[in-house]
Amino acid sequence: MKKKNKILSSLNILSIAGVSPYEIEPKEEYMNKKQLLHFKKILQSWREQLINKDNHNISYIQDEVSKFPDPIDRATQEEEFNFELRNRDRERKLIKKIEMTLIKIKKNNFGYCQSCDIEIGLKRLEARPTANLCIDCKTLAEIREKQIAG
Repeated sequence: MKKKNKILSSLNILSIAGVSPYEIEPKEEYMNKKQLLHFKKILQSWREQLINKDNHNISYIQDEVSKFPDPIDRATQEEEFNFELRNRDRERKLIKKIEMTLIKIKKNNFGYCQSCDIEIGLKRLEARPTANLCIDCKTLAEIREKQIAG
């Protein structure tokens, strides 16, 4: 089930961008112009969708503000607004991460692990276009996190 969810999240990101999965041609060089353009399109579309959603959330909160006489209704509305603001904060951080990744594409520094400098891989990048670690380095980082937290 977990693997199916990862595949679905990968497809969700591609569907956001209106892009089909990248078809690798035989003996194609890794991170060539065609591949960089593919990921640039995905990231730009994803960023635009998040920005549009962010503007919608702001207007939603402004439109829905009202003074309920009942304390339970007020508390419910405040909790709803807090939830929206937390989501907005996560999306704002994601937009910054997307913009940093677009800068890496512009500098031809995209697609390689920032820890060990090996190829991250097209499938992993389609699943998580903002990934900056290969799967092995990411796994080690998560293990270290668990050891520190646990």
